[in-house]
Amino acid sequence: MNENKIMEKIVEILHKNCKLSLEQVAAIAGTSTETAATVIDTLEKSGTIMGYGAVVNWEKLATRDKVTAYIELKVTPQRNNGFNRIAQQICQFKEVKSLNLMSGGYDFGVTVEGDSIRDISLFVSEHLAPMESVLSTATHFVLRRFKDDGIIFPMESEDDREVISL
Repeated sequence: MNENKIMEKIVEILHKNCKLSLEQVAAIAGTSTETAATVIDTLEKSGTIMGYGAVVNWEKLATRDKVTAYIELKVTPQRNNGFNRIAQQICQFKEVKSLNLMSGGYDFGVTVEGDSIRDISLFVSEHLAPMESVLSTATHFVLRRFKDDGIIFPMESEDDREVISL
């Protein structure tokens, strides 16, 4: 297997399960532990691997009651900077969890997290909408997650028993 294929394989392995030991990663990738360690170090230093984390079903954690929203932004690109300066400004807000330049009917897709629907509404109206380049916003609140990053969340089975009352 060539170096690029090994690198890609290691990234895929770590993306699926970053808790694996170095030995396990090497074995799955079909390479030595030393090679796997070198590849991972190179990927981290180059910014290809930017962090490690878990896919969490936050609904199972009773102490955390956050609201997530996806916000569509239409903007006017800035001269000489296009969308980059606008993106830099939006990324600075702690409420913003992800920001993507999009094709289609809007320019940016923003994932925002807050303590309540009201908090997100205030964030949009006080911070995003007033930005000079922003033409319009459309906010969509997440009601329930079924799948995230390739992981399907368990769905509670509905009780299909017939109700009997006396």
